[in-house]
Amino acid sequence: MTWFVPAGEFLRETVDGREVVVNGSFHRVEAAPQTWQVFSALFNGFVDKADIIVFILMVGGAFWILNNSHAIDVGVMAFLRWVQRLSKYKFFKKLGVENIIITLVMLMFSLFGAIFGMSEETIAFVVVFIPLAVQMGYDSIVGVCMCYVAAHVGFAGAMLNPFTIGIAQGIADLPLFSGLEYRFFCWIVLTVIGIAFVLWYAHRVKVKPERSPVYKLDEYWRGRVEASGRTELTVRHILILVLLFVTIVALVVGVLKFNWYIAEISALFLAMGILAGIIDRQGADDIAKLFLAGCKDILSAALVVGLASGIIFILRDGRIIDTMLYGLTKSLAQTGEVTSLGVMYIFQTALNVVMPSGSAKAALTMPIMTQFADLINVSRQTTVLAFQFGDGFTNMLTPTSGVLIGVLGMARIPYGTWLKWVWKFILALIAIGFILMLPTLWLELPGF
Repeated sequence: MTWFVPAGEFLRETVDGREVVVNGSFHRVEAAPQTWQVFSALFNGFVDKADIIVFILMVGGAFWILNNSHAIDVGVMAFLRWVQRLSKYKFFKKLGVENIIITLVMLMFSLFGAIFGMSEETIAFVVVFIPLAVQMGYDSIVGVCMCYVAAHVGFAGAMLNPFTIGIAQGIADLPLFSGLEYRFFCWIVLTVIGIAFVLWYAHRVKVKPERSPVYKLDEYWRGRVEASGRTELTVRHILILVLLFVTIVALVVGVLKFNWYIAEISALFLAMGILAGIIDRQGADDIAKLFLAGCKDILSAALVVGLASGIIFILRDGRIIDTMLYGLTKSLAQTGEVTSLGVMYIFQTALNVVMPSGSAKAALTMPIMTQFADLINVSRQTTVLAFQFGDGFTNMLTPTSGVLIGVLGMARIPYGTWLKWVWKFILALIAIGFILMLPTLWLELPGF
C-alpha cells in the first residue's frame, strides 16, 4: 500500500498530555514506499509494545499456576452443592432451585469474564456443567450457556479485563480502567439479558425436551454417570480462592486510588501466581515450569500484538496512515457522530470474525481508531467501548475462535447446530451494544 496510496500527514498537538490530530490540517507529503524496512518494522513493533507483550506473558503464566490447583473448579462444584440444599426451604423451592443455580452460576462466570477475561478456561468447565444441566432436565446447550456464554457476555461487557480493556486503553493513552462506572452499568445490562434469555430457553426445554435442537445428541450425556462432584473443597482450595479475591480487590483499589498501570498489575498477578503455587504445595521448579507453560499457551497472542504493532509502523513510516484516516473521515463527514460510531462498531465486529484475538485486534486497530475518533469528535473511551463490544459478542459464533470450537467439541454440539441456535441472540446483543454506546455521545459520563 505504501507504493500506491498517496502519502499525507496531519499536524498533531499535545492536549492534556495526549497527542491528538489537528482537525483540518491534512496535507500531502513526499512518498516513502517501504521495502526492506518491513522487516525492521516488525522489530520496532515488538520493542514499541514490549510492556504489553510482557504483561500478557506474566498474566498468562500466573493464571496457569493458579488454574493448576483446580481451586476454581472445585469451588464452583462446592458452591453448586450448597445451592442445591436450599430446595428444602419453601421460598427457594417456589423460585425454583434450578433457576437459582443457573442464575448464580452465570453471574459468577460473567464476573470472571468481566474482571480477568476468562475465556479458554471455560473449556474445562463444559464437562462439569453439561451433566449438571442434563440432570436438572435441561440440555447440553444450557450447560454451555452456564459457563461459556456467561463468561463471554461478561467478557464483552468487561470492567477490568486486562487483555482487552487494559491493552486498548493503554494504546489509546487513557488512564487504565477509566470509565469503569459506565462499563459496570453495561455489564449489568448485558448479564441480565443473557441470564433472562437462558432461563427462558431452559424453561422451554424443561416443559418439552423435544424442542431442544440437541435432544437426540444429548443421549450421550443422559447416559453418562456424573462424576464431576467427587472432589471435596479443601483448605488449600479455600486459601487460593481467597487469594484470587484479594488480588481482584487489590487490582481495583490500586488502579482507582494509586493509578497503577501495567507494571504494577503485572507484579500483582505474578505474586498471586507464585503464592498460589506455594499454597498448592508446588516446589520452586514446578512453579517455574507451570509459569513457562502458561507463557507458552498465551505466547501466540503476545507475538501477534508485536506483529500488529509492526504493521502500524509500516503504515506510519510509509506516510499513508493519515491518508487512510483522512479518507475515512471525509467519507463520513456528513453522516454525524451516530453513523460514524456505527461504522466503527461494525468494523470491529466484522474484524472479530477473522481475528478473534482481542489483544491482537487492539494493537492493530486502536492506533487508527483513536485518531479517527479525535477527528470526528468522539471520545476515545467510546472508541474503546466500540472495540470491546465488537470484540466480545461475535466470539460466540465465529468459527475461527479456538475456544468456541473447543467448547463445542467437548459438548458434542455440531457447529451448524450451535450457529442456528445462537445467531439471533448474538444479533440482539450487537444491537443492544450499539444502544449502550449512544449515551456516551450525549451525556457527561465519568471517564468519557
